Amino acid sequence: MPRYWQIKDYKKSERIRTIDRLLDLRKALDVHVEPSRPDSLLLATWNIRDFDSNKFKHGPRLTESFHYIAEIISRFDMVAVQEVNRDLAPLRKLMYLLGSDWDYMVTGVTEGISGNEERMAFIFNTKRVRFTNLAGQVVLPRTRLVLTPSDKPESGYQFARAPYIASFQGGWFKFNLCTVHIYYGKESGDALKRRINEIKRIAEHFKDLQENKEPGDYILLGDFNIVSPEHQTMEALTANGFIVPKALQDFKTNLGKDRYYDQIAFKQHDKRLEFGKAGVFDFRTAVYRDEDYEEYYDYMPPDKRDFSGNNARTELGKRRYYNRQWITWQMSDHILLWVELKVDFTDDYLASLKPGIEPLADFPPDE
Repeated sequence: MPRYWQIKDYKKSERIRTIDRLLDLRKALDVHVEPSRPDSLLLATWNIRDFDSNKFKHGPRLTESFHYIAEIISRFDMVAVQEVNRDLAPLRKLMYLLGSDWDYMVTGVTEGISGNEERMAFIFNTKRVRFTNLAGQVVLPRTRLVLTPSDKPESGYQFARAPYIASFQGGWFKFNLCTVHIYYGKESGDALKRRINEIKRIAEHFKDLQENKEPGDYILLGDFNIVSPEHQTMEALTANGFIVPKALQDFKTNLGKDRYYDQIAFKQHDKRLEFGKAGVFDFRTAVYRDEDYEEYYDYMPPDKRDFSGNNARTELGKRRYYNRQWITWQMSDHILLWVELKVDFTDDYLASLKPGIEPLADFPPDE
């Protein structure tokens, strides 16, 4: 349960609104998210837009927004977060609200124009998941660089934003988790080709690791900027042996619900792993709803709210700014994607101990 006690110090109107919205949010989460169980792990990915630099001058995030983000994350056991910024104070604020049972791991900043000064993070409940001592940003060998339009390896790129891998264990299940924020560019031409190549290269990298060097379960998750399940962007992932479980297919994860950007894909090694339910969670069912526009009117920066460039916005334009832009910097322009992993392999282990059956190599989780 997140820490709520700070809310008592808010101004009366903000306190009432935050409490009411949290109650609504908790009800929505009860409806749309599978409850956490001892025998399963709830894994999620969420691109939390520009968390939290305010470099685009649409914010900063209100304190109540941090409470809503913490409430959502607290319903899962582990969440990969993209678009964490250079200043880690906002992330630490979020972690404080989540409470002492939660921990995080975060990358260094990816420098350069394409890197956008972003970090990536894993946030996890230490009562449910433990870090197993392997972590690092992915750097490709020269022979496997992301190709430029010339297709010459010597002129290739590393990733626009360096993927981040770490090893964890939840229940019996040991896994390597890699979060990505793939280059977007444009929807056609050389920029799209680079996006496809980034997805292809990260998938090839882990296919090679699993099959030739470091056997194990590899999970790729994050913002892939996938166009559609039938597009080359998805093919670049699945052609290298990664699968998106059936329960996870066909979810659109941008706030407009017309893009398949975010994915959770598996290169499975432990065949005992089974997938349970999956889904997305749209925070707008409870917070920053369309009908809340007037309540937040004075919080929006007037230069953004009232003008688009040099043109004054109409009242309809101001409402569109609230719905399509401002709230994305309070929460996100993505919605959270999650899947349930069934991680209790006790029955399989006990069956393997019968006479005449070779015991499994994997020990129980506490041994």
